[in-house]
Amino acid sequence: MSTVIEQDIIILLKNGDKKAISLLYENYSGALLGVVKKVISDDDIAHDVLQESFIKVWKKGKTYDPDKAKLFTWLYRIFYNSAIDKVRSLNNKIKKEVQIEDSNVYKLTTKSLNQDTLDIQKHLSSLDLKYQVVLNALFFEGMTQQEASEELDIPLGTIKSRLKIGLRELKKIYNP
Repeated sequence: MSTVIEQDIIILLKNGDKKAISLLYENYSGALLGVVKKVISDDDIAHDVLQESFIKVWKKGKTYDPDKAKLFTWLYRIFYNSAIDKVRSLNNKIKKEVQIEDSNVYKLTTKSLNQDTLDIQKHLSSLDLKYQVVLNALFFEGMTQQEASEELDIPLGTIKSRLKIGLRELKKIYNP
């Protein structure tokens, strides 16, 4: 690809112009699909990751810094990491599938429920909103930290920090 087209794409991407994604797809989708397929062999899942990764590129486009990495290198990292995240997510999902016959969920008695924690959502609302949002996403919506980071558009490190602080604040409420 010529550096002129690459520079044009970078300018469009940093300005949030939708043409950037079209040009990126047109010029890089084949190579980037190859990157994804190195990690994921299933065509349907690979194409899903390709699509999701282009959305990430669109969302993160303004943060791209040509001084830190060439455009393709930046794209490569996003697509490769997205593919790895998808594999991990699928593996976790398989591990977490509930086997009804092995489950003891239906054997719970009211004595086995901790009455002190049933009001957790009430106490959660006493925390700062930034901690509420993260704890709600992770515990009540079942998101992973990575999924919460992407969904809430908050850096992963910040998600982890807010989780830690939010849990510490809840601990103060339950164990003063």
